[in-house]
Amino acid sequence: MKTANLAIVFTDIKGFTERTSRQTLEENQRLLQVHEALLAPLFKAFGGRIVKSIGDAYLVTFESPTQAVLSGIAIQDRLWHHNRTVEVSEQIHVRVAINVGEVRLDGNDIFGEPVNIAARVEGIAEAGEVYFTEAVYLAMNKAEVPSKEVGAYELKGIPGKIRVFHVPRAPYRVEAPAASAIAETPGSETMPPFGNLALSRVAEASSPGAQVDLSVLGQRAAAGAAVISQRAAAGATVLGQQAVELGRQARTVGGSLFSRGMATLPPQVQKHRMLVGVGAAVVLAGVAMLTFSGDETVRAIKAVERAPEEERTALAKDARTLIMKEEDSGRRNFLLGRLTEATGKPDDALKVYATAVKAGSRAAEDRLIEMLSHARCDVRSDAASTVGRLQLKRAVSALEDLKSDGGPDDGVRTGLFGISKCDSKAAADSALKGFKER
Repeated sequence: MKTANLAIVFTDIKGFTERTSRQTLEENQRLLQVHEALLAPLFKAFGGRIVKSIGDAYLVTFESPTQAVLSGIAIQDRLWHHNRTVEVSEQIHVRVAINVGEVRLDGNDIFGEPVNIAARVEGIAEAGEVYFTEAVYLAMNKAEVPSKEVGAYELKGIPGKIRVFHVPRAPYRVEAPAASAIAETPGSETMPPFGNLALSRVAEASSPGAQVDLSVLGQRAAAGAAVISQRAAAGATVLGQQAVELGRQARTVGGSLFSRGMATLPPQVQKHRMLVGVGAAVVLAGVAMLTFSGDETVRAIKAVERAPEEERTALAKDARTLIMKEEDSGRRNFLLGRLTEATGKPDDALKVYATAVKAGSRAAEDRLIEMLSHARCDVRSDAASTVGRLQLKRAVSALEDLKSDGGPDDGVRTGLFGISKCDSKAAADSALKGFKER
């Protein structure tokens, strides 16, 4: 099994479970849609790869510990700007925890003690803060990011105590680069918590030649919301009105703050532009859990997703018991697909999603389309074949992107003795031809 030394970032929303219990379904959807529109571009701006997301939680990897910490404080400042523009009930407060170490790579997933430690640190992190381990502190460029020790903690399942640090609040003794991009005077009461230290570096963090503007991401997120609004027009008037509001909020991603100079994102975003370009399919994918299941089931699947390897089997059994109580076969199979993915079997999940689609699950359709941008070539290829067999016309745009771009692992040898090569471009082309022939 392949290994890599990576910085691991976990984030989640403070009080999310309690919050969902007192919100309507539409309010839950809007919260997670805005959450994704605000965080995902910043992960990518600093070179992060989103390994997975479920509900309100993200697991992201970075090759650079410094960039990982910068992404965390950029997120906190971005949320500070966002929260000033919305009602208290719509504000988003996130915890960020970071660790670094050698992890095992298994397809699109990662495993190992560094991941477990990061998850445990997230459990002690405070909302609005960026916590990281001593391993990160020792590996990062300390001239780039201020830091202060929080203390040494005994973490469940981790031998010995782990020293934990955090990024102190602004103003700093060091001068943030690109100071002209900072909106307020450092130290003022209206100052964002980390002084826009990382937000002002977004353009710097991008590679030369990258041409994707953050405002475009905001527009695309708004376009996704518009699709929701169009669907709602057929009968769900309230959801349509809230989707329009989401469009207004999502446009702030490319609005006043980012127009001050954060004009580019790294090539990874271009490479995976299909993920954003799909629009509503991707925007909805992160919230499909709430759309099709009760809160208890969401928590159960999320627990499987984030648990150490040795604990997943027992947790998956409990989650499956809850899922099987769902009477609607489309919803039940969609949830089973999510659980199958949570256990690290995306190829098997495709078959379950196909069954859910045949039973009328719109959420399963959205997830299948999203999997056309999966990190593994075999999963992308099988997803293309699956949407082709199902004749999902909504997948045409994503298939065209896959046919054009493929993925970094296209051409990898597979099968017995490695005599064949994986080609997701060809799989997408074949699926598109199947649409034309029918």
